[in-house]
Amino acid sequence: MPQLGLLPKRAWAALFSQLLRPPPSACTQAVRGHSQVAESVLTSQLKPHQETPNFIIKTPKGTRDFSPQQMVVREKILDVVVSCFKRHGAQGLDTPAFELKDFDIAGQFDPMIPDAECLKIICEILSGLQLGNFLIKMPWTDVRHEMVTKKGLAPEVADRIGDYVQCHGGVSLVEQLFQDPRLSQNKQALEGLRDLKLLFEYLTLFGITDKISFDLSLARGLDYYTGVIYEAVLLQTPAQAEEEPLNVGSVAAGGRYDELVAMFDPKGHKVPCVGLSIGVERIFYIVEQRMKALGEKIRATETQVFVATPQKNFLQERLKLIAELWDAGIKAEMPYKNNPKLLSQLHYCENTGIPLVVIIGEQELKEGVVKIRSVASRGEVAVKREDLVTEIQKRLSES
Repeated sequence: MPQLGLLPKRAWAALFSQLLRPPPSACTQAVRGHSQVAESVLTSQLKPHQETPNFIIKTPKGTRDFSPQQMVVREKILDVVVSCFKRHGAQGLDTPAFELKDFDIAGQFDPMIPDAECLKIICEILSGLQLGNFLIKMPWTDVRHEMVTKKGLAPEVADRIGDYVQCHGGVSLVEQLFQDPRLSQNKQALEGLRDLKLLFEYLTLFGITDKISFDLSLARGLDYYTGVIYEAVLLQTPAQAEEEPLNVGSVAAGGRYDELVAMFDPKGHKVPCVGLSIGVERIFYIVEQRMKALGEKIRATETQVFVATPQKNFLQERLKLIAELWDAGIKAEMPYKNNPKLLSQLHYCENTGIPLVVIIGEQELKEGVVKIRSVASRGEVAVKREDLVTEIQKRLSES
């Protein structure tokens, strides 16, 4: 038997497959498959007296494995996020980043149009995920700093605006600020107010002003932002009434960062940018906890039809049937046994939530039909063999 350090090619392949793990969106089954292969191969290389290998393959720090059920939840969340991004004309870009899904608009554009769209995107995503009531907060601390240091606004004038924001906030704030003579007579203040008014005009047209508010208590720690910044928080997490609310912080954030690109460009070219990030991991935690609290079951597969048989020696017929279903775009599976027991097959469908079962046996083969069984009602109906795909598609469209 070879020494542990001298692994054959298949062992090294399995090891590197584990070390070079795919990104979190990759199939969990494949990830775990690599791990199991590596473990079994390494174990086979041990000396007879060795109970454990000299090293252990661990999940890299900052990452985690997800069960099939968890992957279903994550994929649904990501589908809502990515679909929204594409709806707004996004182009895909893959970078080695964890936990976030980003949307950025780069280029020289008219004021506040891209900013307003970013806020609209956050609203669409959080509404689509049905996480509960939420609010997008725009931190006054950073707005005041910008007015004083970059706009040349007197601190006392900026504080006067802060008084309005603290008391009111929202759309009505803009008009009240314009009516204050101490602000309307200041050139820098008027410039900021015009931008603020323009932003709220766009947000009004987008129908999301009720989701936007200034917040004096909010201050973000990233100093590369150069303009309006914002973060979204949940006002009511989807937990049961007797449980404590889930405190997870912000679930989305973003802002303008006009000088960040120049910091990494050798020639220092400035590219105005505004963008947002969705906290996928935090949202996943919230959704997962809600489903646990409500006792919701999650289907780990999307299988629509299970091909079964009540008798022995029908593997070839099952293979013909399932190939026909696959070719028609129907999601189907069958047991990987020559002679499975029918009761076990039906129990599997009930436990995994597969809605339909196609049954073929001696009698069905003789009559040129197959039986379609509804897993929910347990009712069965015989259809002609040539009508199988059409009937399955009809039932799936009606469900």
